[in-house]
Amino acid sequence: MMRRVLLLCMVVWLGGCVSSSVEQLRNAPVGVLKKGETIVVLGRRQNFRHQTEADFTRCVYNSLVRQKLPVKSERKFMDEMFPWFQPRMAPRTAEALAERLKEPVIADRLQQSGTRYIVWLDGVTRRGEDGGSLSCSVGAGGGACVGLLWWEEDAEYEAVVWDMQTLKSMGKIAVEASGTSYIPAVIVPIPLIAPTLSAACSGVARQLGEFLSANP
Repeated sequence: MMRRVLLLCMVVWLGGCVSSSVEQLRNAPVGVLKKGETIVVLGRRQNFRHQTEADFTRCVYNSLVRQKLPVKSERKFMDEMFPWFQPRMAPRTAEALAERLKEPVIADRLQQSGTRYIVWLDGVTRRGEDGGSLSCSVGAGGGACVGLLWWEEDAEYEAVVWDMQTLKSMGKIAVEASGTSYIPAVIVPIPLIAPTLSAACSGVARQLGEFLSANP
């Protein structure tokens, strides 16, 4: 089952313009969490080139905590599963994660830790086009700036939910968000920063909350 949510462009006080869309695909219904079972949110980690931003992973985690879901911290999970999820050994794709979870010693450790679902996050926020100019000067009467700077940011993230009992993917959530930030200046520069990463986080976390809040 696929669901799509479209958030129209909004301009808020002291913020730039952001638009985002979210898609949810369920492969199977999520089971009810039993007492002692937990959820962990993992961001793609590696030592070079690409990793899911810690700010995004932390944002999704905090949002699920606010939704009263039994979420375990990424750091606690990594300590419990040492060394298999440290940056140098961590899987780099959802497919690699699936293969890692099939290893008997890891499956046993997961069962002992009480981890029922793993939410695997992958993606990045990139800076796009930019333009404008801003100049500042200082005179006898003080300083002043005049001009306008702007830049775009594009965020693309995917969350895959894995069930540790069946070792299968239960579904995924994909989000795309685009934002344009501005710094207009007439005497004093006023940053109007688009909350692109925050919008992407909100979209993913809201859908994850629905996905993981199974009814008895």
